Amino acid sequence: MHEPFEISRDIITDQPVLMVKLTDALGVSGYAETAGVDYAGETTESMAAQIAAIAPKLHDGLSYGELMQLLPAGGARNGVDCALWDLRAKQTGIPVWKAAGLASLKPVSTALTLGLGDEATTRRKARDARGYPLLKLKVDAQRHLDIVRLVREEHPTARLVVDANQSWTLDLLKALLPQLHAAGVELVEQPLPQGLDSQLDGLQSPIPLAADESCTDRASLPSLMGRYQYINIKLDKCGGLSEGLALAAEARQRGMGLMVGNMCGSSLAMAPAFLLAQQCTYVDLDGPLLQKSDRAVPMRYENDVIQAPDTALWG
Repeated sequence: MHEPFEISRDIITDQPVLMVKLTDALGVSGYAETAGVDYAGETTESMAAQIAAIAPKLHDGLSYGELMQLLPAGGARNGVDCALWDLRAKQTGIPVWKAAGLASLKPVSTALTLGLGDEATTRRKARDARGYPLLKLKVDAQRHLDIVRLVREEHPTARLVVDANQSWTLDLLKALLPQLHAAGVELVEQPLPQGLDSQLDGLQSPIPLAADESCTDRASLPSLMGRYQYINIKLDKCGGLSEGLALAAEARQRGMGLMVGNMCGSSLAMAPAFLLAQQCTYVDLDGPLLQKSDRAVPMRYENDVIQAPDTALWG
């Protein structure tokens, strides 16, 4: 990372990732990257072990549906699934976006995430982020309204999303919502711990709530209805682009809004998520902006605007 990145549950200085390569009988290869879900206990070692265990069952005719039976939702399946999409694109010459049924790929605008920090650090980050119209602010149970105030003072025109990463109680959420609304915050992400979503029943929130940790894949949706207005889709959580597209479709059918996020990582991890971003109201694909190094063929960022990935990278 360019500097330590702090959220409510930890501070990271680097992001371990697993790179997946699938090669067919003719020597054509597809690539992907996965960081996994750290709060679920996933590591690069655990994901590599999962993939090694199902390696004998991989074959040139592997389908996405078959893969979803071999691996559960999570980082390991994300790596294999996205590498399979890349491999099929290289085998057929049909780009992934077209194979996925999209009409085209358009540039998208990403939020820039500001990690937790002291006042001086928060002010500096907000000033440096004046080229970004949408900011996502990491908060915790002690630092919340003050973070919003400091950022507002340094970047008055910014649109703001607040991400508590499960660190609030229902009482704290109720106390903060009117003030966050008055400050112009337009989305609150994962305020309560995963598993306590039922506490949101009957809450009349003036700000839409987004489920992140509480939303894994399509199986999560029934428990989120009436409690959250948005879901944050991350390929590492749901298990790849195949499930991500299906999750987005079902969520939209249920009337939920869409956000696409990331677990940090390089442009190789952002590229498949860029396809999902085409249909999302909120896009948070800023991982490469927070890190010192990237792939040889990176995604192109012009402040907040991300261009479609080059096929030399993925897809």
